Amino acid sequence: MRDVKVGLIGFGTIGTGVVKILQQNKNIISDKLGTSIILKKIADLDINRPRSVKVDSSLLTADANEIISDPEIDIVIELIGGINPAKDFIIEALKKGKHVVTANKALLAEEGMEIFECAESVKRNIGFEASTGGVIPVVRAIKEGFASDEIRSVYGIINGTANYILTKMTNEGIDFAQALKEAQEKGFAEADPTLDISGGDSAHKIAILSMLAFGTKIEFNSIYTEGIERIASEDIKYAYELGYKVKLLAIAKNVNGEIDVRVHPTMITFENPLSNVSNEYNAVYIEGKNAGRNILFGKGAGELPTAVAVVSDVIDIARDVISGESGRMTPLSFKLNRIANKPLRAIDDVRSRFYFRFSVVDRPGVLSKISGILGKNDISILSVIQKGEKDGEKVSVVIMTHEALEKSVRKSLQEIDSLDVVVDKTISIRVEE
Repeated sequence: MRDVKVGLIGFGTIGTGVVKILQQNKNIISDKLGTSIILKKIADLDINRPRSVKVDSSLLTADANEIISDPEIDIVIELIGGINPAKDFIIEALKKGKHVVTANKALLAEEGMEIFECAESVKRNIGFEASTGGVIPVVRAIKEGFASDEIRSVYGIINGTANYILTKMTNEGIDFAQALKEAQEKGFAEADPTLDISGGDSAHKIAILSMLAFGTKIEFNSIYTEGIERIASEDIKYAYELGYKVKLLAIAKNVNGEIDVRVHPTMITFENPLSNVSNEYNAVYIEGKNAGRNILFGKGAGELPTAVAVVSDVIDIARDVISGESGRMTPLSFKLNRIANKPLRAIDDVRSRFYFRFSVVDRPGVLSKISGILGKNDISILSVIQKGEKDGEKVSVVIMTHEALEKSVRKSLQEIDSLDVVVDKTISIRVEE
């Protein structure tokens, strides 16, 4: 039985992890596969930078085309990230008859259909398990484990940086800035954490999961995305007093044929299993019509956990290489000619319960003004908490609502925030039961 040869494009953190896994676990991989996976070439713009793994210098090149054009390489692993040149590398590799493994969530979320169509047309496989949740095998679960069922919803805590920050704020009572600084010091957040804390990273991942779960094209720019930057420690505290934790959730639901996809801070009850997902860990909740509720849990980032997912895809594809088969499974859960253009539900049409924190002047009649505006827009109040600050001039008024239409909430808050008694912009957090 012949060896399977791979080429790696991108020798950064995850690429280094992939090399480590291939070296450290080569006997385990060989025992499971029945043959060896040989790393033939590694391409990176900086081949001289020291890494925490040793490789023969003859394997290194600064030219990715050496990998793409090598007729002996069966599988190309793309780990450079971004849209271009990653997209060009992947499509060219597929056209040259190579299978591809990638962790590139941004590329697949924004331009994935072109790549999936290319892979299907040339009957080559593309593995992307590591793109959506680190080591969590959610892609494989949706494509294979739930293949016979109708998926109704997918919820995820799928960004470790945001979850780490919110966990620190919850457990230690510290503010957002301090929690972010600690996350950066421990390596859980990048020097520029914008994509993580703004919800953009989670939006990329839920776009991919939505395509898999519902068999529809997802226009990435149409996903409503809201980050955690404005969540304050007092919001975390109030939420806890009310029986909730605040998490950055990526949500996808099939609602009467419309696909509701969004990312935003969300209050969930203590009883919800996702409320116990802490620090850099991720979890994905999948509900099937017949399978019911299921949760996958694990590390959503990191050099070695993510590398395990990458190499698992390599092993899976290597089985087809060995057997001489390819294109056995469609890149997505659905055959691409069955992919629909299901309408995305506009955020204005979404209904949910809400938490509001109003910062107002401590003066009689303020609450009645706020409640009057909410009532005028068909927003019913469930409970109210009012607490003053030390200077006695400003108070926080916290209101929990019954289910309300997003459009009505936006209209109400715009009017309330224009009142002369309102000091700061209102904080609103959606509640998912």
